[in-house]
Amino acid sequence: MNKQEVRKRIEEVGIIPSIRVSTTEDAMFAAEAVASGGIPILEVTLTVPEAIRVIGQVVKRAPELIVGAGSVHDPDTAQRCLDAGARFLSSDGLDQDTVRFAVQKDVVVIPGTLTPTGIINAWKLGPEFVKVVPCGHIGGDSYIRDLKAMFPQIPLVAAGGVNQRTAFNFILAGATALGIGGELIPREAIRRRQSSRIAELSRRFLEAVSNARTL
Repeated sequence: MNKQEVRKRIEEVGIIPSIRVSTTEDAMFAAEAVASGGIPILEVTLTVPEAIRVIGQVVKRAPELIVGAGSVHDPDTAQRCLDAGARFLSSDGLDQDTVRFAVQKDVVVIPGTLTPTGIINAWKLGPEFVKVVPCGHIGGDSYIRDLKAMFPQIPLVAAGGVNQRTAFNFILAGATALGIGGELIPREAIRRRQSSRIAELSRRFLEAVSNARTL
């Protein structure tokens, strides 16, 4: 799957589930659960030990999934993630060298920022999306709406504070996709192996995205 296909799939699904796990078993469980709910995308954040190894194992065991790496803040780490099989790179901040690296490698990259200035600086580097994080705590969907009025041409990913109550409004405000962590994949659900719970949450978030896009 090339960059254009990955970008298109993220746009179509509109949800990027993010997990913070340290074992392949937990990651595979989460991946299978969200996939059964209709989301074939999973981001493994690098804030946990052995995350790159987990990415590699999930890619091998579920090659049909689009597996990405989160919290990638330097080119060396980005290369290790790509070597493990990551199909996209994201971060909660803007490291220009990492974005340039991904663009050069022809890989989907989603840098994070919070301000209009940050969005401008990120977009000039050539990413596919710009993540606005943590948007849920500084105005929520109203903030996304204001940003889209300023930057209608930039695909924004709303992250940080997105939940079942707010997902619909974030998409309605103009977000191209949503970055969702524990509200979609609760740690308790992973620990208790509650796959049906995660699958149901996946379906609810997908429904919110679909309903908002029809308006």
